[in-house]
Amino acid sequence: MMTDKKVAFYTLGCKLNFSETSTIARDFQTEGFERVEFDQFADIYVINTCSVTDNADKRFKTIVKSALKQNENAFLIGIGCYAQLKPEELANTEGVDLVLGATEKFKVLDYIEDLSKNEIGEVHSCEIDEADFYVGSYSIGDRTRAFLKVQDGCDYKCTYCTIPLARGISRSDTLQNVLSNAKEISEKGIKEIVLTGVNIGDYGKGEFGNKKHEHTFLDLVQELDKVEGIHRIRISSIEPNLLKNETIKFVAQSNSFVPHFHIPLQSGSDTLLKSMKRRYQSSLYDDRVKTIKTAMPHACIGVDVIVGFPGESDELFLETYQMLSELDISYLHVFTYSERPNTEAVDMPDVVPLNVRNKRSKMLRGLSVKKRRAFYESQIGATFNVLFEGENKKGYIHGFTQNYVKVKTPWNPDLVNTLHPVKLSSIDEDGLVRFEWIKEKVFD
Repeated sequence: MMTDKKVAFYTLGCKLNFSETSTIARDFQTEGFERVEFDQFADIYVINTCSVTDNADKRFKTIVKSALKQNENAFLIGIGCYAQLKPEELANTEGVDLVLGATEKFKVLDYIEDLSKNEIGEVHSCEIDEADFYVGSYSIGDRTRAFLKVQDGCDYKCTYCTIPLARGISRSDTLQNVLSNAKEISEKGIKEIVLTGVNIGDYGKGEFGNKKHEHTFLDLVQELDKVEGIHRIRISSIEPNLLKNETIKFVAQSNSFVPHFHIPLQSGSDTLLKSMKRRYQSSLYDDRVKTIKTAMPHACIGVDVIVGFPGESDELFLETYQMLSELDISYLHVFTYSERPNTEAVDMPDVVPLNVRNKRSKMLRGLSVKKRRAFYESQIGATFNVLFEGENKKGYIHGFTQNYVKVKTPWNPDLVNTLHPVKLSSIDEDGLVRFEWIKEKVFD
């Protein structure tokens, strides 16, 4: 046991990566390691990588350099999606000692015999077909909310996406284990859980990816709603074809599930949705938004959209822009299409020039600002509970209403991780919302 050693972690990418980093970090702490911040001296630095965009690949090298500045003799480990897709590339990065793929990352301590540097990074990476078992995880300690992993992998074959190559088949945690993790989180005093996975609406496929769903996503939601001590649960990102009316109806009257949905659209053009091999058309997406807003008029709806996909003409882009302009949504996450090796889209004709991709991306980001502003304005005068975050940002503390309106008030450490009823009153210059206190806090 390396009882006097220090370990630091850096996470790129999605909420799922954050939950897995936290679980791996707890394994190190159980073995006697002290966890420190990434900008501090450590004996081991673990970088959990992402490979959704080109940029995430490039950032890895920068992060390696910053770790070596803290300790040039540190033992550097690369894990995560990029480590599964391109292990040799990571291993050849100067200073990297160990690269672990999709299944190996959860046994990282088994691969550390001593901390002597390797001339070239050592690679342990399974064939992705072998990533067929499930490892549950959740993140805790760094925020007032926890990311709870319920599902991993994906059986969809979207033509732009490398995630099935990096994470394997769709498989789920057992319902019993998810509930057990949720109870652990509630016992630590955390007020909010965000459900996370690669394709969480597909929840229920067995631990080994068998197609029989022992439980459905709706079963999961209904059971989690009964966990005591958790005041809020967010669904995170869910595919529009898997977000069923029954789930929307349940969330609308739930004790703890909040009126906030993040639903990937990717394109408002049915031509492009087909080319992307998405499993719905724009009319279904439109229907999901209207169903949510009918059941919960104050619901916040976030949208993922990709610009510059091969074949996206000006006309097809304008279809997307027009649809998003007219939809009653609250904000956008805009992704500029980037070519990924071993995907179908990389060989498609009618490639959109980079300058056009960037221009379209800018247009949609501008639309997102307008949408968020309009959503915030529509909530002024309403009363919500706010959960306050743990960071002092230029003399202010920030928090979120249950429907994801971001608020601010002068810093007060007593507010951290507490819930208070407030009345939203105005939008500040920075776009955040000011409020009036209604009464003393309702929850500790």
